[in-house]
Amino acid sequence: MIIGVAGMGLMGGSLCRALKSYTPHRILGWTRNKKTVAFALSVGAIDGPLEDLREADVVFVALPPEATVAYLTEHVGDFKPGAIVADICGVKQPVIDAADRLYRDHGIRYVGTHPMAGKEVAGFANSDVDLYKNASFIITPTALTDEAAVETLKELATAAGFTRVELTDPARHDAIISYTSQLAHVVSSAYIKSPTVEMTLGFTAGSFQDMTRVAKLDPDMWTSLFHLNRDPLLREIDTLIGNLTEFRDALGRDDLEQVRALLDQGRALREAVLYRQHQNHVDAQ
Repeated sequence: MIIGVAGMGLMGGSLCRALKSYTPHRILGWTRNKKTVAFALSVGAIDGPLEDLREADVVFVALPPEATVAYLTEHVGDFKPGAIVADICGVKQPVIDAADRLYRDHGIRYVGTHPMAGKEVAGFANSDVDLYKNASFIITPTALTDEAAVETLKELATAAGFTRVELTDPARHDAIISYTSQLAHVVSSAYIKSPTVEMTLGFTAGSFQDMTRVAKLDPDMWTSLFHLNRDPLLREIDTLIGNLTEFRDALGRDDLEQVRALLDQGRALREAVLYRQHQNHVDAQ
């Protein structure tokens, strides 16, 4: 099988490396920067450039959100009939709205997906053959999605190192991801803006590193993700502000019992979530 990857930054580049290393398929890559394609070829991350989309049986589109929609719209007539085209964008509903019926009408099997992995750095130079090892691969089928295409993508994801494949609808994906990913980037960016950050040398440990790691981000891409998933993210920000206000009010009253109760609620919830995740993992084995 010939697999194309359009977009060879961190995510697309890592996908190229994983599929090239862990599957027998021929991997072709494309990005606007021809030097990146040449470099990827020189290090064995791909077998060649993706010059004609009709060569590929499967194409992963690994571009930022607006670029993904533009690419899918522009190239809908360039894939071979029956090909599988899967975007890996971090927000699903806007992309699916643009591509789902359009691709079905052109005889192309489009599927929305989202690999749950990443780093706080970007670019092919930071790509990693094992970026997706032990990660989750989310597939967001609709009523128009070809079931055989979903099965093919499941097999490729497993071969690339993903240990969990989740199927859910696009709206549910976007609602959950606004909390598990996008809100975390908002919080990290807001947290690091304290004036105290200038005085932290020698005073930081794991908590500070955990809280600030994802503040090192691509502002253009994350602005786009926030915009495209605006309503769910706003709801999560409002919820967070409400929770912070409870702490602020309790401390303002010097109500230590309430502070302790709020902390204990968070501790108990975290333990319960970890327990449920462990049980689900055990049940799935």
